[in-house]
Amino acid sequence: MQIPEGYRLFEFVDPFEELVGPLCVKEDEDGHLRFAFEATPHHANTSGQIHGGMLMTFADFALCLAAIHGLPGERCVTVSLSCEFTASAEVGDFIESTAEVVRRARSLTFVRGQVTAGDRTLLNYSGIVKRLPRTVATPRC
Repeated sequence: MQIPEGYRLFEFVDPFEELVGPLCVKEDEDGHLRFAFEATPHHANTSGQIHGGMLMTFADFALCLAAIHGLPGERCVTVSLSCEFTASAEVGDFIESTAEVVRRARSLTFVRGQVTAGDRTLLNYSGIVKRLPRTVATPRC
């Protein structure tokens, strides 16, 4: 896959996300993160559509990175992830996600977002992540 203009691979160590990726990220002019991947045949289910589990994995990726954005050294783990599928995706689709922090509390962060392909909304999601103590390690979810 060619990395889309303006996007970069996120530097992390997550064997599962590396297996299903590459997953990309960029920061827009307002300082918000956008996420993307190109749907390939290894993301498809037996019907030739992009597997719902891949879309949920992508939502979780975006959820966690949005939750720790701007907090160097912070890590998190997903506590809850709710997803509503609204459309299907095809091999070859360029799939993006936006995510916004709704509330950041002392130990939890609440995030919501959408996964899209062009002008189609594929998935709406919301989730809660548990904030973990800051470390000197690279932020990971």
